[in-house]
Amino acid sequence: MATSALRFYEAEGLIHAERSPGGQRRYHRDMLRRVSFIRVAQQVGLRLEEIREAMASLPDNRTPTKQDWEHLAESWRPRLDAQIGMLERLRDKLTGCIGCGCLSLAACRMFNPGDLVWERGPGPRYVLDEDH
Repeated sequence: MATSALRFYEAEGLIHAERSPGGQRRYHRDMLRRVSFIRVAQQVGLRLEEIREAMASLPDNRTPTKQDWEHLAESWRPRLDAQIGMLERLRDKLTGCIGCGCLSLAACRMFNPGDLVWERGPGPRYVLDEDH
């Protein structure tokens, strides 16, 4: 892992290090576990603020235990399910009309005649909206 990332996490208060007599950062094993926790949370799409809130919710700001992780993972499940649904819709509709309102493809005139999807908001409505 890049040292700049570790310094960033430390500056953000997510981890901390002790200093060697020569001024080098030394991370205890529990901090390495916290870094792993942060990296996994980022990989599933959580913002740094959400990760910070999760870390702050832990007793004594300690490294997450298995039970802590299960609790946090369960609280993130609805969000992850929504992201998975959106990715599946994107995968399934990417080669066809995604409801963006461009009307540049022949298929758009079939799926979205008169660009009525614009009323649902900007962007790829067939991908973003769960009900289509």
